[in-house]
Amino acid sequence: MRIFKEHQRFNQLWLIILMLVSLIVPVALIIGSYVKNPEQFTPLEFTSILIITLLAPCLIFIFRLTTRIDENGIHYKFFPFHLKFKTINWNDINKAYIRKYDALTEYGGWGIKGGKFWKKEGGTAINVSGDIGIQLELKNGKKLLIGTQLKNESEMVLQTYKTKLNNDG
Repeated sequence: MRIFKEHQRFNQLWLIILMLVSLIVPVALIIGSYVKNPEQFTPLEFTSILIITLLAPCLIFIFRLTTRIDENGIHYKFFPFHLKFKTINWNDINKAYIRKYDALTEYGGWGIKGGKFWKKEGGTAINVSGDIGIQLELKNGKKLLIGTQLKNESEMVLQTYKTKLNNDG
């Protein structure tokens, strides 16, 4: 029995820089407003507004994509949207393979993307970074792409379980 596990987070340098740069204007406006008219806020209100403004963008760092592949199927959880693993059993999958993709043009970005709000034929993607994914083509006609940073490991475990695909039981 072979098991594949992967945990991913939004931790790209460009994202961190973008968030820091985008905070400059709101923080400057809050501080400037307080300096011009200190009576506008109590010190507690000022501090609270500043802390909320600084911490709100950091919520993206609690997002976590967890993938597990084992003898039962492919399991994924995108916290905080999924509190429990979603499982796709092997007998529900027609094809499972690793492929390169473009998150922006194919799915509209990162996170839970695609489906009803994007190009329907591409299905849904759940990803946090990169351009490699585990592509699933399900027997019900739906498609799901789960991003991975571990191309070789995921490819090897899919190879291990390929005999479970297209079996009805």
